[in-house]
Amino acid sequence: MSQSSSTPSAALYTVRSESTEYAKNNALPSNQLIHPAYPVVLGIHGLWRIMKNGQATVGRSLPFFGLMGVGVCSAGYHMTLKYQTQMSDELSMHLLTTPLVHRVLTFQKSKQYTRVMGIILSIVFTCVMIAHMVLDEFLLHAVTFGSSVLLIVICTTRLISRQIPNVVIRKNVRNVTRFGVFSFIFGYMIWLVDEFTCRYLISIRHSIGLPLAFLFEFHGWWHVFTAIGGYIAVVVIDMLTAGEVHEDPTGQFVWPLPLVARTMGSSVSKKGD
Repeated sequence: MSQSSSTPSAALYTVRSESTEYAKNNALPSNQLIHPAYPVVLGIHGLWRIMKNGQATVGRSLPFFGLMGVGVCSAGYHMTLKYQTQMSDELSMHLLTTPLVHRVLTFQKSKQYTRVMGIILSIVFTCVMIAHMVLDEFLLHAVTFGSSVLLIVICTTRLISRQIPNVVIRKNVRNVTRFGVFSFIFGYMIWLVDEFTCRYLISIRHSIGLPLAFLFEFHGWWHVFTAIGGYIAVVVIDMLTAGEVHEDPTGQFVWPLPLVARTMGSSVSKKGD
């Protein structure tokens, strides 16, 4: 064995190559293109909503482009299964969270504070990107992403209480937000299941065949559920920071989220009775 192949980075790349080759030979078309397309569709829907009202500024549009970027990068990785596209797939998550963190941290702040915070977040994103792509350092990437999601949830919860005085509207928005958090957590859990039981799930899919095999494409469903959570976060934060919560906004969400808000609201009312 040559010296270069004995290095940790080379060994890790070999493991990744073998894993991706195995996945390539056992992947369903749904995981390669259909599931990753869902974030793109949701991003386009959200972008169309603000463009229709003539309010598609750069600051408001960027998170929706970030959501679409998650789908594009994911599709690129699953269609090629290359190391470079894998890095873009993983880093695309920061394309979604970084603009959202900037929105919630700079809401009602001065222009100077907004610019400084933008520079700081850009530096952090660049450092994470370089460390992850060049050094193949996964821990920093995971911790940064998890911290961003936690910060977004905390700040959004506070903004809902501050920005929505109407009790009924506030309850509906909270219900949709809770559903988004649940979707994201559920998607993350089935991603973990897929990580540790991938070969078993592949055997199940091969045994039962299509169309039921579609249900056991857990990595694909991770894209769907996290896309729903990401979409809800983008839309809710956009509405809160733009002051567009004078009327119940849940009807502007993509289907079936308006139905989810009504169903959860009815359940809460019945428990209260």
